[in-house]
Amino acid sequence: MISMHTSPLQQPGIGDSGGMNVYILSTATELAKQGVEVDIYTRATRPSQGEIVQVADNLQVINIAAGPYEGLSKEELPTQLAAFAGGMLSFTRREKVSYDLIHSHYWLSGQVGWLMRDLWRIPLIHTAHTLAAVKNSYRDDADTPESEARRICEQQLVDNADVLAVNTQEEMQDLMHHYDAEPDRISVVSPGADIELYSPGNDRATERSRRELGIPLHAKVVAFVGRLQPFKGPQVLIKAVAELFERDPERNLRVLICGGPSGPNASPDTYRNLAQELGVEKRIRFLDPRPPSELVTIYRAADIVAVPSFNESFGLVAMEAQASGTPVIAARVGGLPIAVAEGETGLLVDGHSPHTWADALATLLDDDETRIRMGEDAVEHARTFSWAATAAQLSSLYNEAIANENVDGETHHGQVNARPGT
Repeated sequence: MISMHTSPLQQPGIGDSGGMNVYILSTATELAKQGVEVDIYTRATRPSQGEIVQVADNLQVINIAAGPYEGLSKEELPTQLAAFAGGMLSFTRREKVSYDLIHSHYWLSGQVGWLMRDLWRIPLIHTAHTLAAVKNSYRDDADTPESEARRICEQQLVDNADVLAVNTQEEMQDLMHHYDAEPDRISVVSPGADIELYSPGNDRATERSRRELGIPLHAKVVAFVGRLQPFKGPQVLIKAVAELFERDPERNLRVLICGGPSGPNASPDTYRNLAQELGVEKRIRFLDPRPPSELVTIYRAADIVAVPSFNESFGLVAMEAQASGTPVIAARVGGLPIAVAEGETGLLVDGHSPHTWADALATLLDDDETRIRMGEDAVEHARTFSWAATAAQLSSLYNEAIANENVDGETHHGQVNARPGT
């Protein structure tokens, strides 16, 4: 696997680390458990990381030095694609490692994977996770548009990857509509959730979680989990909450926003300042990103998890929240209508108007019976998604690609693994 611009070991919610990191590490871990040997190549960002990190049996992360450890933004990383590819080649030659297949994640990694595919003469599976044309179609007016250069690079990958692995049918349609992708080269592989970690816990889990977070036991709580950038929509939630308090200043409501700033010109003060401008700074608590073992506490403490994104290829936060027994209010975009069973495990909102979002929040906050029932049903819904099932689908896809794919006129056969070269 290749994840050039962000390490799967990095804390989600910080900088460019998010759902993709969770996806890569979770699927790789499950593939390793199923006997597949997985190496994940990523760009080194600290000298103390070491070149090889053994994560588990059959799974290691390889940190490739490409450019300075610090000081490069994601937008500047294309200047280091050649250095990264050279580092991969140097490592594999030195260690005498060869592979049966490449799975690249995000367009930067895909550009490297495309080169390696032709050098190593093995199939390339590519997962975009986000697409420039789709982001530009849905972005908020205040958000920075994705570049035409990125869209062109994505088009090259759509045209040249052996298989395009996507999260949902919606993403498949996006590839066909915006990039003229051939449907017979697209495979839908549903993501999952860690349903062992993300669970409702025992009968007192909510009370204990609120005590740990210092939240009044009888307040209603809405949580947002994700990177703090306009595309994820934290500003939508803050404005909707301000409207709720304008309607009812005595409403007993607390809001938790957990995540770190992300993107060009991102500042940790942007959303705090917005809350202050709207007079709700005392009702909203901003929490630093935290590992999954602590994130579950936020999900359990919440009555509702809000996902006001402008687009999501799937919506891992929505699935994790539901697995924890918390209903979700999400924007009706991308893969979120698949992640959330409308009317059963949460609500879907059309658009991003603060007024509309305030209405949706009030509907569920004020209806205890429906909200509690949705939380119970959410757990069962989430159980139909698991990383083990995702990994099994990927393994089948890998083996099919190895068996059937022609690369430069040669057919490759075998079972997917990583093996010493001979």
